[in-house]
Amino acid sequence: MSEPERTDALDFAIPASLEGVRVDRAVALLTGRSRSEVASLVAQDRVEVNGRPARRAAEALRAGDHVTVTPFAAVEEGVRPDPEVVVTVVAEAKDYVVVDKAAGVVVHPGAGQRDGTLIAGLLARYPEIAALAEEPGSDPTRPGVVHRLDKGTSGLLVVARTVRGRDSLVGQLSARTVRREYVGLVEGHLAHDRGVVDAPIGRSANEPTRMAVRVDGREARTHYEVVARLDEPATTLVRLRLETGRTHQIRVHMATIGHPVVNDTRYGHRRDRRLADGRVVLHAAHLGFVDPGTGRDVAWTSDLPTDLASVLGDAAQAL
Repeated sequence: MSEPERTDALDFAIPASLEGVRVDRAVALLTGRSRSEVASLVAQDRVEVNGRPARRAAEALRAGDHVTVTPFAAVEEGVRPDPEVVVTVVAEAKDYVVVDKAAGVVVHPGAGQRDGTLIAGLLARYPEIAALAEEPGSDPTRPGVVHRLDKGTSGLLVVARTVRGRDSLVGQLSARTVRREYVGLVEGHLAHDRGVVDAPIGRSANEPTRMAVRVDGREARTHYEVVARLDEPATTLVRLRLETGRTHQIRVHMATIGHPVVNDTRYGHRRDRRLADGRVVLHAAHLGFVDPGTGRDVAWTSDLPTDLASVLGDAAQAL
C-alpha cells in the first residue's frame, strides 16, 4: 500500500558533499524518494532551485543551492491501462495518435488524481505506448505525453506512440512550429481586436498549485483575436494561439490582463451556473504539426462541444 499523500513543502540547502550532483539524484538522496519519482516532480514544475522551477532532472546543483519540493506527494510508478476510460480518437498513425479530449478528463496522473486518466485509456488501446516509460529521461506517469490540456479544457491533443514520434513532436514543440489554436470566452470586452500577452509564468509564491506571472518565470506568449463581443453579461469570444506551452498559460495570461476565462474561478472569474464546476470556456479547436514519419504537414479541427455552444448561443456561428 502506498503511503498517504503529503501536501507540505520541503525546503533544504544542498550540502557541499552533493556539489555537482544532478537534481533527481540529490533530491532522491535527501528525501528517500526514487529518482523516477523526483523526475516526475521536476516534470510537473514542483521542484524549484533558488526560487525557479528546475529546468530538467539532469540539472547540476551547487553547494548552498536552495531547493523546494512542493507539494510533496508520493508518486506511483507507471500507469495502469484502463479500458473503461472513453477515448475519442481523431486520427492515428504509426508514431502518434490524436484525440479529442472531453472536459473533466485528466490527461495523466498527478497529485490530485491517479485513476481514470486519458493516458490510462490510451494505454488500454495502444499498449505500445507503455514502452516509452522505459526510455531515458521519461516520466513513468505520462508515457507518450508531449503536451497537455487542463482538466476543464476540451479539445485536440497528440500523444506519441513511438520514440521517433515523441522526439519529433517534442522537437517541434520546442521549435514552436506546432500549431495550437483555442476558442475561449473571457470576461468583459477586450479593448483591442487582437494582441499578444507576453509575460513569464511560474509557480505562485503564495499558492504552489496555482501559476502566476513572475519575473523569474518561464517565457510565455499568447496571441489573441476577437471573434465577437457579447452583452448580458459582457464577454468576448476570442481565438487564442499558443506560441509557448506553460501550465495554465491562457488562463493566467487572460486573467492578468483583466479578462479571465469564463467559469475559471481559480483565476478570478465568478461561478457560471450554466457550466459544470471546473469546466472553463476554453476549447483546443485546431492542432497541426509535421508528421514524424512522412514529413508532411497534418492538421485537425474540433467542433465546439455542446455545452460551450449552448453558452455562446448565436455567437458560436461566428467561429
